[in-house]
Amino acid sequence: MKPSAERDAGAPISPHTAHRVRADAREASRAQRAGERQSERPASRAADRAERSEPESRRPGAAPARSAREVPPGVKRFVIDTNVLLHDPNALFVFEEHEVVIPFAVIEEIDTFKRDAGDRGRNAREAIRNLDRLRSMGRLVDGVAWGPVFDAHEGPSGVVRIDVEDHPRPAMLSDDKPDNRIIASALAMRQSGAHNVVFVSKDLNARIKADALGLPTEDFENQKVDADRLYTGFGVAEADGQLIDELYRDRMLSVERLAAALRPVGEAQPPRTLFANQFVMLRDAEDDSHHGLARRLGDTDHVIPVTGPRKPVFGILARNVQQTMALDLLLDDEVRMVTLLGSAGTGKTLMAVAAGMAKVFTEERYDKLLVARPIMPMGRDIGYLPGTKDEKLGAWMQPIFDNISYLLSTRSAPNQHADSLSSEQRIEKLIAGGKIVLEPLTYIRGRSIPHQFMIVDEAQNLTPHEIKTIISRIGEGTKLVLTGDIGQIDNPYLDQASNGLSYAIEKMKGLRIVGHVSLQKSERSELASLAAALL
Repeated sequence: MKPSAERDAGAPISPHTAHRVRADAREASRAQRAGERQSERPASRAADRAERSEPESRRPGAAPARSAREVPPGVKRFVIDTNVLLHDPNALFVFEEHEVVIPFAVIEEIDTFKRDAGDRGRNAREAIRNLDRLRSMGRLVDGVAWGPVFDAHEGPSGVVRIDVEDHPRPAMLSDDKPDNRIIASALAMRQSGAHNVVFVSKDLNARIKADALGLPTEDFENQKVDADRLYTGFGVAEADGQLIDELYRDRMLSVERLAAALRPVGEAQPPRTLFANQFVMLRDAEDDSHHGLARRLGDTDHVIPVTGPRKPVFGILARNVQQTMALDLLLDDEVRMVTLLGSAGTGKTLMAVAAGMAKVFTEERYDKLLVARPIMPMGRDIGYLPGTKDEKLGAWMQPIFDNISYLLSTRSAPNQHADSLSSEQRIEKLIAGGKIVLEPLTYIRGRSIPHQFMIVDEAQNLTPHEIKTIISRIGEGTKLVLTGDIGQIDNPYLDQASNGLSYAIEKMKGLRIVGHVSLQKSERSELASLAAALL
């Protein structure tokens, strides 16, 4: 895809011109927002006066907590399975005004996991602490409203109650197992006449058993996203040819000029907004060969043209429009976090490593290139690995070594000298000099990572909590790149909707310093493209 600039508007934008365009766009947006605030100020003041004059009893959250035994119409009882608390220890507090019932068997099961060294043990201990905080506020057997736990909580508060009764079990649940006792607790409430009981579990088999007994069942989806409608990072707009030419002529275009024409790929209803750092592919409705590419500049109400880098980025050039988008985000220092999603062979890791090497070695914008991967094997693990930490990491980091070796051996890559060093020797030299650092994510907690270009590969194998831990480690001047393929998840406790990469993409879209692109075309080889499409 060639933008119309090559047909009508001359050469791509120089770095100096791009900087001036961004400054002009920000200035125009500030002026526009200032006018909007001036027009809205009287209405806002009137609303503030109305809120201050409102009686205290009518404000959200001001009503006293109800008794746990009294369940008004419309309020449900959610019976929580153990795996829900092991997945998210704060699940107690996400059911709003409804009642959360914890069978005693869940407390016993959580106690068996509290000494685990991994995330499961951490979540078990956190769940126990949450229950202990509620216990200090009242008797959990009678039910405790959790609203006072959060000082800033607004809105209706739910109730948490522990069910200590030993309920009779039907014949099919006669085995004395924790799952059967938990299901029996929910079943007893249902049989006592309460039709608002819902059994919540992340265990597929437990949900099947409960459903077979006539219990309404649900998966815990608080941290799940819709994987089928995941944010792609770009949209399509059929625009007038003059609008495309105006974009490249003026080097910017108002978002309002494009909003009515925007529509996501494959959907009939067009959205009316364009997220920060989202791309838009402009197509001339009357001329298929006339098209362009633009990106909304993070903190402005304007889009700027995207033409891609004029020179190879450490020896590589974009091969399709999504790769052009990805390189535009990777090379923009004002975008502090980039997420790249794509199937095998789409070039997400190679482009991230190439951009990092260009920023560290050529531009010297960052002190070092830090690459990390989760320690998650595909299939059966081969067991313990011998040697030092670096020797152990060699096997896990081999895909990164492959990409760096390819970039260092590319003839068009910069800083290539006619010496006798092989690409492997160059990698060892860069690692010894501290310019490239390969780290496992195991030891990242507690660290602060400033002035580095950090890449986390295979991020689809991380939980939302682990992704949060990684992002919160980022220090001043560091750029973070998350890459992964949600179609190749090796973590047995995650899926396309609950993994940390999908969660981060959805939750952080639209932020001024965050960008995302979903890569769609495999460029590794013809065989790899066929395998990604057919297998």
